Amino acid sequence: MRAPRRHITCLLCCLLCLTAAADDIKTLQKQQQQIQQQLEQTDKMLRQTKKDEKATVTKLNLLNNNIRERKKLIKNLNSELAALDNSMRELGDRKKGLETELGQLKADYARLVRETHYTEMNQSVLLFLLSADSFQQGMRRLRYMTEFMRYRKEQAAQIRRTQADIDIQNDLLSERKAERNQALDKQKREQENLKRDERKQQKMLAELKKQTKTLTAQQKKQQKKADELNKKIEDLIRKQTQTQTTLTKEQQLIAGGFEANKGRLPWPVEKGFISGFFGTHQHPVYEHVTVNNKGIYIQTTAGSEARAVFDGEVSSCIVLGSTYAVIVQHGNYRTVYSNLKSLKVKQGDKVKAKDKLGTILSNTDEDNKTELYFQIYKDRTLQNPSLWLAQ
Repeated sequence: MRAPRRHITCLLCCLLCLTAAADDIKTLQKQQQQIQQQLEQTDKMLRQTKKDEKATVTKLNLLNNNIRERKKLIKNLNSELAALDNSMRELGDRKKGLETELGQLKADYARLVRETHYTEMNQSVLLFLLSADSFQQGMRRLRYMTEFMRYRKEQAAQIRRTQADIDIQNDLLSERKAERNQALDKQKREQENLKRDERKQQKMLAELKKQTKTLTAQQKKQQKKADELNKKIEDLIRKQTQTQTTLTKEQQLIAGGFEANKGRLPWPVEKGFISGFFGTHQHPVYEHVTVNNKGIYIQTTAGSEARAVFDGEVSSCIVLGSTYAVIVQHGNYRTVYSNLKSLKVKQGDKVKAKDKLGTILSNTDEDNKTELYFQIYKDRTLQNPSLWLAQ
């Protein structure tokens, strides 16, 4: 008599497993959408570069980012295919189990029908009850007959439920097969796109290596400019920290909140990618040339604006030739936003997270590159911004 309850329990367990699998697949598909948006953003940046076929470091950086993102997308699609295959196996196993259960239920029900038919043909229920030797025996027979008929109805209902469950499994299997075919088609397309980008990358690298003299001079000029900027910022922060004695309660709260959000801070641009990583690393073209960044470079689209990553106060607005930099204080932390062509704030302004600070310069001398230089300081110590921003 407990079969229906067992059926419901098994069904619930199965549904929970399938729901978890479906959630995993939806998460992977959402990640794919985000990667696809990043690829579209990079394509937009490539369209904003000069409309010639000349190889440049800016174009190479954009292409390198495309390759990284496509590899992530392919890896994600492979995970989705594996999850879909696993889900289809579970659905197939569940369907087989239900079909076996349905066969047993139908066999049991056929036996019950035969027994009931035999009873009704050979002995009426009323006669069966009246032929009891005592009232107690009659009551027991009545309970037996009532329970017997109820069980027969439950068996019939369970057969209908099991058949309906099989139909659900068939529908889910069809959905999973369609999703798998779509994911497989997308994976094949992205593999082809990746091969195309890698061919372009190799061709561009070969062209850039022919421009060794020009690019080396350009790199030295850029490094000198970065060094001057870093020195000016370091001097300003040193002066600010020297004059600052103790933090106010409000500043302590802001600093605590900033620190608590490590790894979750919003990006200082709405959309973009890291085109220059923190610390010492290899030049994108020359194997034996290293670049030392005291912050990160974030490439974005023309017209983009820098925005505060956390609540704070503008402690400095710096003029650097034709560009500007903004320092925002967050207690004993400071964030620096450089390479701005115009400002939307002034010294002393209170800002909230994602408030706009200024428009980022699009450099016509560097293939219309729009790139923000972003730094984080704790007191006078540089931090790796990549570890602080949301991934």
